[in-house]
Amino acid sequence: MHDQKPRVAIVGGGPAGLMAAEAARAAGIEVDLYDRMGSVGRKFLIAGKGGLNLTHSEPRDAFVARYGARRDDVARWLDAFDADALRAWARALGVETFVGTSGRVFPQDLKAAPLLRAWLRRLRASGVRFHMRHRWLGWNERGALRFAHDDGEVEVIADAVVLALGGASWPVLGSDGAWIEALGGRGIAVAPLEPSNCGFDIAWSAHFATRHAGEPVKPVVLEWTRRDGTKTRRQGELVISTYGVEGSLIYAASAELRDAIKAHGPTQITLDLAPGRDLARIDRDLSHPRAHRSLSEHLRRQAGIAGVKAGLLREALSADEMTNPKRLAATIKALPLTVLRARPVAEAISTAGGVRFDAIDDALMLRRVPGTFCAGEMLDWEAPTGGYLLTACFASGLVAGRAAAAWSCPRRPRESGDPVPPAHRASR
Repeated sequence: MHDQKPRVAIVGGGPAGLMAAEAARAAGIEVDLYDRMGSVGRKFLIAGKGGLNLTHSEPRDAFVARYGARRDDVARWLDAFDADALRAWARALGVETFVGTSGRVFPQDLKAAPLLRAWLRRLRASGVRFHMRHRWLGWNERGALRFAHDDGEVEVIADAVVLALGGASWPVLGSDGAWIEALGGRGIAVAPLEPSNCGFDIAWSAHFATRHAGEPVKPVVLEWTRRDGTKTRRQGELVISTYGVEGSLIYAASAELRDAIKAHGPTQITLDLAPGRDLARIDRDLSHPRAHRSLSEHLRRQAGIAGVKAGLLREALSADEMTNPKRLAATIKALPLTVLRARPVAEAISTAGGVRFDAIDDALMLRRVPGTFCAGEMLDWEAPTGGYLLTACFASGLVAGRAAAAWSCPRRPRESGDPVPPAHRASR
């Protein structure tokens, strides 16, 4: 007789998994959370190392548009838990937030660790049980969850399951995409995992890469071609690396650059190195006689171009072209760069691809595995940095956790053919 309290198993201890655990426990369901690492929230902590960008303050329509082709799907998650709800949730944990000049939302102390500690204290106090160093292997022939553990393989049966296993970026922190094989074995459609919010390779000269790697280029305007053929310009900051370019301005364009390279091969972008000056002014200023000044000093005085920006010009122009004021001015305003390829997914901030939306229902349940829900980055959506990634991970975790709790409740009228598993059981 199935008379024990209903239980939900959460697999994955990132923001989506932790939020699913909180939502299921708030519904009165017993919750066990499993993670392959020795502690939860590792990627969350790393993401907040330079200042935790928790969410964004822009209006709802603009916010939802950041999710591109998946905006309607993610909007349904945000109906349950949006940016304002996330800030209120943090406040309830004793963490006040503020809106930065860019509209991004941060904790007052900018740190991720105090928020995570407070959250984990509340989860443990509510009764959520944590099981560390449990690497999910898939299902056995009876439908039980299989985990690799130091003491041997563990089998777990629960009334409902939430998979929040992340994508494939930063595998050292636990998200390696190994779950794809297990889901594929159950006939679940998964879009290939690809890098998102990533850097790109550019064929720098050895001299430029050695001299300028790690230097920011700012302010600068990036122009690229969107999927619909229109040109987009955005001002911000990028960073030179030994392999090419990275940084927030590049990440904003990464999805479209990645897809353009897949479709057409190496793709051109342009940089406006002097966004505060128009072409006519730069042309006029550079046409002034240099006298005894060096070209570098002339560039600095007349156009405000020095350091890494001057280095970029030398990458793009020949020595003769560098002495031609009109050619030099035109390149300052539209310096061409060819991006060759996206960096590997393991280096990316986040992942595109994952469980396809036609494989899940509106409650994020796998159609082929009733009672099993998915959340977070393992679903087929992506978003730029700026708090959008975290907000959608939190929101999807809440939706999946609530749905798993509702499914596991014994009062739910079960459909014909539904499995009626026993309560949580582990055997070694």
